[in-house]
Amino acid sequence: MTPAGNSMANGSADVLDIKNISVAFGALRAVDQVSFKARRGHITSLIGPNGAGKSTLFNLISGAIRPSSGSVKFNGIEVTGLPPHRLLHAGLARSFQITKLFFDLSVRENLRLAAQSLESARHVFLPLSRNHHARQRVDELIEQFRLHNKVNEQAGYLSHGEQRRLEIAVALASRPKLLLLDEPTQGMSHADTKETGAMIKSLAGEVSILLVEHDVGLVMGLSDHVVVMAQGAKLAEGAPAEVRANPAVQAAYFGQRESDA
Repeated sequence: MTPAGNSMANGSADVLDIKNISVAFGALRAVDQVSFKARRGHITSLIGPNGAGKSTLFNLISGAIRPSSGSVKFNGIEVTGLPPHRLLHAGLARSFQITKLFFDLSVRENLRLAAQSLESARHVFLPLSRNHHARQRVDELIEQFRLHNKVNEQAGYLSHGEQRRLEIAVALASRPKLLLLDEPTQGMSHADTKETGAMIKSLAGEVSILLVEHDVGLVMGLSDHVVVMAQGAKLAEGAPAEVRANPAVQAAYFGQRESDA
């Protein structure tokens, strides 16, 4: 396997290339021969009913689970089975369904810890004031995510929507090339969902995004490309309008809601 690293970027239009990836847990084939590509600078979304295998596929791509077969190529380099810390170093970051923040630390400290990956190993444990790259990145994220009034608040005291947006900022701290967002609007109010959707849309171009999201309306408004899963396999893929009009997708995913439209 070719080692992954920050120098691995190439001129390909595809930042991610998944080929025939599968994993089984005993007799259950959770992901079955799934293939798709994600284009650089675009938003690619995975949708499907509960139990379709979306989060398992995310775990296969991000290195949390090793596939039984198939391959993952990131920026043209084979990275199948690499652990998450090596993929992060290569430029692939992810958020999770369940918020993973340091709730007893301030917003600034959460960002600082994530941004430390930009520093050399000998600078990692120095104060932020002595880490130029990390400090600069923290200031950029505070500005980008409009966190000026929250920087000294403990993350545990933020609203649910604010915590989810902070988690996205934390995932971006290392300047990834590909950001995997797993249900970023889960549990949000309608207003928070709308704001977070607009924020995700604004990131396209700055970073490539692979999104798992339950809010189909949000997905259709955000995405450049949609991949539909059902029972662990890929059912369809294409532009949002093409996917929504697909009879197989309507039957397996949208169901009666689409037929009534």
